[in-house]
Amino acid sequence: MIDRRTFLLCSGAAFALGACGNGVGGRGSATIDARVDETRNYLFNRYPGTRDLASKAYGVLYMPLVTEAGFGIGGAFGRGALRINDVTVDYYSAAKASIGLQIGAQQYAHALFFMTQDSLSDFRRSPGWAAGADLKYATPEQGASIGKDTTEIDPVIALVFGQAGLIAGATLSGTKYTRIIP
Repeated sequence: MIDRRTFLLCSGAAFALGACGNGVGGRGSATIDARVDETRNYLFNRYPGTRDLASKAYGVLYMPLVTEAGFGIGGAFGRGALRINDVTVDYYSAAKASIGLQIGAQQYAHALFFMTQDSLSDFRRSPGWAAGADLKYATPEQGASIGKDTTEIDPVIALVFGQAGLIAGATLSGTKYTRIIP
């Protein structure tokens, strides 16, 4: 016979697990896709050169909202979608850790343009992909004029845009992208 305490404990655990939700049957993917559409449209309208860049890319990972904060030790997190031929094929989270002289918080969007089939395949095959030396960051001002020379040299181009907030400092950091089920 089960006593009252065991029953309450088991019931509470079952409720807690049920409340966690794994996203299956949720609206997570629809929410991410809607945010990605808005982000893509903003990017293309604000920086017209990125439309041509996206058309040449084998795939684009859009991260519509990344929130970052730091005070000595910092971190950032966001969710987005990988699109091939402007169709969502996978969802990803981005987690960033940093350490150094930093203070503040900001939100921003970014997009990774995979300019070679190999770079896209490597990204999709890996269980978690960390941004490293093969990534070039462009400023929003460059986004309007990213040209042929950039796309032929760099296998992955990252464009950070739409920054809001203030964060300052000098840090060492790394970003890991992981496939998710929203």
